[in-house]
Amino acid sequence: MTAPVTGTATESAAKPGKARKAGKAGKAGKQDGGRAGPAGLTVTLVVLAVLLVVSATAGLAIGSVQVPPYQVWGIGTHALGADWVEPDWSPARATIVLDVRAPRVLLGAVAGAGLAVVGTALQALIRNPLAEPYLLGVSSGASLGAVTVIVFGVTLFGPASLPAAAFAGALGALLLVYATARTGGRITSARLVLSGVAIAAVLTAVLDLLLLTTDRGNEARAVLAWTLGGLGGVNWDTLWLPGAALLVGVAVLMAQARNLNLLLAGEEAATTMGLDVARFRARMFVLLSLVTGVLVAACGPIGFVGLMLPHIVRLAVGGDHRRVLPTAALGGAVFLIWADIAARVVAAPAEIPVGVLTALCGGPFFLWLMRRDARRTTGRGGA
Repeated sequence: MTAPVTGTATESAAKPGKARKAGKAGKAGKQDGGRAGPAGLTVTLVVLAVLLVVSATAGLAIGSVQVPPYQVWGIGTHALGADWVEPDWSPARATIVLDVRAPRVLLGAVAGAGLAVVGTALQALIRNPLAEPYLLGVSSGASLGAVTVIVFGVTLFGPASLPAAAFAGALGALLLVYATARTGGRITSARLVLSGVAIAAVLTAVLDLLLLTTDRGNEARAVLAWTLGGLGGVNWDTLWLPGAALLVGVAVLMAQARNLNLLLAGEEAATTMGLDVARFRARMFVLLSLVTGVLVAACGPIGFVGLMLPHIVRLAVGGDHRRVLPTAALGGAVFLIWADIAARVVAAPAEIPVGVLTALCGGPFFLWLMRRDARRTTGRGGA
């Protein structure tokens, strides 16, 4: 499934055939993204953009109070000042669409897109197809940081205290997992996943301990529900920060897409092409932890979006990150909007945490990836 993260530079230098092979692998990784051609990528992005609009409309229309799609568009355009729309809806419906569902749908799109691009970048940085914020304990670290601020009432940075603590927790967890899994300059898939699971378990235990020992019982119950992941309770005032984090994250990752492609051929080949792998990886870890921390602070830990979407997207557009990143962002937004719709209607009038539904989808997907890796490893061993 994955090659070791690093190898022996002297051996590579002594065997120029390996260097040429690595260079070809890097070119193949870039060309792989062009399997559908520029026109195919454009069609894919247009289809996903249309699906995103349809999904957002469904998210605004579906709920305990059903709102016809034409009224959803009418309410939205009227709120934007379109006088040609004749209001034929009640003020209550307008409030439901604009103040209750619209922020929730937008947060779902932002969180889905952000988690998908973070998962894509992590899989390239660590060269492991199982890498994902939830599985690597990054989401657990962000959750612990956020809950610590809530339980102890820390307001050192004012309104930014919660996302700042979530960012610190996410970065600390990611660095700890990476340091634990890296032994002798090598990282294996099994060691990385086991390190992530173990550290996530420890962080979750500490989080649960905080909730059980706090004197604020009502607040503890609310936080416990938040740790399952959900998009409820968001409002327009809190949407700007996740949106800004997504825009910054996608912009920086798109600018670094070539370097992410170089890592597909291995650290030796990337270094030969002039990339300072250690410094690049450190910068990207900070960026990805920032995006993850802000998203977790906004909607709680939602798992497996960053695991599933990159793999699904690569089947359509290949491995070039200039193609994968925007496609994964749109696909993640569509996926999480529909997951939230399902969370609202499956057990109506009760609401299922959206993190539960993504886990129900992502768990089997993770097992399938593990079985696929086992079959490939067995095949190589047999060969």
